[in-house]
Amino acid sequence: MCTAPADDGAAKATIDAAGPSHGSTALNSTQVSIAIDPNQGPEQQKKCNWRCCLQWIMVPVLSVGTALLWYYLGAWWGLAALYGSVIATLLVRPGFRWFYIAAVTGPRDTVAVIAYIRVLMFVKRQQRKNLNIGDIFEASVARHPDKLAIVSESQQWTFRQLNEHSNRVANVFHSHGYKKGDVVGLLLENRAEFVATWLGLSKIGVITPLINTNLRGASLQHSITVGQCTALIYGASFRAAVMDIAKDLPAHVGLYQFNDEGSQAHATDEGLSQGLAQQLNGLLDTAAKDKVAAGATRADHHDKLVYIYTSGTTGLPKAAVITHSRYFFIAAGIHYALGFRDQDVFYTPLPLYHTAGGVMSMGQALLFGSTVVIRKKFSASGYFADCARFQCTIGQYIGEMARYILSTPAAAHDRKHQVRMVFGNGLRPQIWPHFVERFGIQRVGEFYGATEGNANIMNNDSTVGAIGFVSRILPQVYPISIIRADPHTGEPLRNKKGLCERCEPNETGVFIGKIVKGNPCREFLGYVDTKASSKKVVHDVFSKGDMAFISGDLLVSDERGYLYFKDRTGDTFRWKGENVSTSEVEAQLSNLTGYKDVIVYGVSIPNTEGRAGMAAIYDPTREVKVEVLGQELTKALPSYARPQFLRFLRKIDLTGTFKLRKVELQQQGFDPAAIEDELFYAGSDGVYAPLTQSVYERIQRNEMRF
Repeated sequence: MCTAPADDGAAKATIDAAGPSHGSTALNSTQVSIAIDPNQGPEQQKKCNWRCCLQWIMVPVLSVGTALLWYYLGAWWGLAALYGSVIATLLVRPGFRWFYIAAVTGPRDTVAVIAYIRVLMFVKRQQRKNLNIGDIFEASVARHPDKLAIVSESQQWTFRQLNEHSNRVANVFHSHGYKKGDVVGLLLENRAEFVATWLGLSKIGVITPLINTNLRGASLQHSITVGQCTALIYGASFRAAVMDIAKDLPAHVGLYQFNDEGSQAHATDEGLSQGLAQQLNGLLDTAAKDKVAAGATRADHHDKLVYIYTSGTTGLPKAAVITHSRYFFIAAGIHYALGFRDQDVFYTPLPLYHTAGGVMSMGQALLFGSTVVIRKKFSASGYFADCARFQCTIGQYIGEMARYILSTPAAAHDRKHQVRMVFGNGLRPQIWPHFVERFGIQRVGEFYGATEGNANIMNNDSTVGAIGFVSRILPQVYPISIIRADPHTGEPLRNKKGLCERCEPNETGVFIGKIVKGNPCREFLGYVDTKASSKKVVHDVFSKGDMAFISGDLLVSDERGYLYFKDRTGDTFRWKGENVSTSEVEAQLSNLTGYKDVIVYGVSIPNTEGRAGMAAIYDPTREVKVEVLGQELTKALPSYARPQFLRFLRKIDLTGTFKLRKVELQQQGFDPAAIEDELFYAGSDGVYAPLTQSVYERIQRNEMRF
C-alpha cells in the first residue's frame, strides 16, 4: 500500500509523459516523476550554458566570415554565407530538435496564426467604427430578416422577431427611466426572449447580469446585490424563488415578471397582486418594435455588456465583466479558430447565462447570422436526436456532458445526423476516442478558458486529450505560459531575482496569460468585485512591473506545445510522498464504474502525513461491485493514487455547467455517524471493507495504518 517518500526539498508530480497524439491516450499509461523546485534541472542548465558560450563565440566569427565573403566574392556568396551562419547558429541553440518540431507543428501554427490575425482584424474593425453587439446584429437582420435565428422545441424565432422583441424591451425600460450604465438583472430559462431581453437592454446601454437559474435563497440574493442591480427581470417559473427574497432586497430594486406561454393565466399571482412586481408582458405589447426611441443613449464598443457569474463550485458566485469588445473577441475567436461557417446550424443545450452557451454559441447568431438551436434542459438521450431533427452541423458540450451522452444505450440516431464537429471543454481523453467513433464525429474542438480570464487556448486539430497549444516556433505571438508553482496553493515559485520561471515540456505548472491593458485579446476585466479581481493577478512575472492573469489550473505541455489539463490547484493532494491528481483518478474511476459521476478529494487522517484519497461515486441503485472495483483499481492506478475511502452517493449536486461540487463532501470527511451513504475503506491487503463506526473510532485512535 505504501510507496517510498519523495526526496526532501522537491515536490513531485505524476504526469503523462507522452501526448495523446503520439503516445498512449491513458493518462496513467506512462508516468514519470518530475521536480517543480525552482532550482531543479542542473544538468539542463549546464547543457544550456555550454550551448550559450559556443553560440557567443560563433556569432562574431561567422559574422566576420560572412562580411569577408560578401566583400571579396560578392552579394550572392554573402547571402549564402549569411543563410549558412543562421542555420549553424540555430543548430547550436536551440538545436536540431527545434527544426524537427518546427516542421511537425508548422501547419498547425500557421492555421492558428491566420485565424488569430482574422480575429484581431474583426475586433479592430468594430473598435474603429465604435460598434456594439446591437449594431452588428441589426446588420444581420437587414441581410436576412426571415432567416431562423433561435430554434427550440417550442419556438422558432427569425432575426426580425428577435430584433423586434429586443426593441420593445429597450423602449419599455427607456420609458421607465433606465439609462446607460444602469444594471438590470435577468433570471430566465433558456428561450428566445432571454437573448432578446439582454440584447434590448444593451441597445440603451444598460448592463445585464445573467443570473444562474439554479440559485435560491442567499445565493440568489447575493448574485443580485453583488451585481449592483437596480431592477430584476424574472420568469414566472422563478416567481417563488424571487418572492422568498424580495423583502430582503434593497428598496430601489424594481421587479418585472415575464410570463411565458404556459403562465399567462397566472398573471395576477403572488408579487403582481401584492404590487411587488410589474407584469412585463403587457408593457412589451404596447411598446414600439421597429426601432429604439431616439432619446436613448447607445453603448460604446468598450462599454460593459453583461455580467456572467462563475459557477460557484468553491463559494458564492462572482460576477465577471463582459464588455461589448470582449463578447466580440470570444465569439469571433472560436468562430475563426475552428473554421465555423455562417450557414452552420449550432446545437447548444447549455444554459445561456454562461459564456459557453450564451457567448460562444449564441454569438454565432448575433455576429455571423447563423442559426442556433437551444434546449431548456440538457438531455443525454436527446442530444443527437435533436441534432438529427434540427439538421445541426455543429454541437456543443461541456463538463461531464459527453460522458453522459456516451453512457446512453445505442440508438438509430447515433450516426444519422449531419454534425461534422463538436466543440466545448471537459471531454476527458479516456473517452474521447470512444465518443468520436460511436457518433461519427469528424472533428473535436476542445478549448480552455475562464469567463473572466485572458488565458484562452484552442485545440484546432483534434489532438486527443489536448485542450489547446502554444507555438514552439513563435511563442511570443500569443503570450500565455505555464509557470512553476506550488500545486497545492497555486502560489508561483520564484527564482533568486524574484521572478517566475517557465516550465519545461512535461513539467506541471500553473497556466497564466499576460495582461496588456487596452487590448481586448489580452486585457483582464476581472469581476465587479475589485478585491476578487486582484486575487487573480500576479505581478513581476518575467520582468519587474509586468502582470498576468493566473488561472489556478495546473497544466502540462508536451514537446510539440500541446497543453493538457492536470488539475485545479488545491484539488491535487499529497499522499505517500506523491502528488495525486484528482482529475486523473476521477477519469479512471468513472470508466471502471460505467461512466458514473465520480468526485475525488483528499481527507485528513489523524497522525498521518498528507491527505488520503477519497472517492464519492454516484450510484443510487448500487450497481457497482466493490470487490471487483478494488481489483480493477489495483490494475489501473499506482498504489498511492488509489482511494483509501469510497462513498456511494444517493444524490449528487451539479453546477449549471455540469461541474461536480466537492467542497461540501470534503468537509464531511468519512465519519459514518455524520454520513448516511455507504462507506468503505481500503484494508492493509488493498481490499475494500465496510467502514463502520467502530472502524472509524480505531482510525481516530491511530490504531489502523494506511
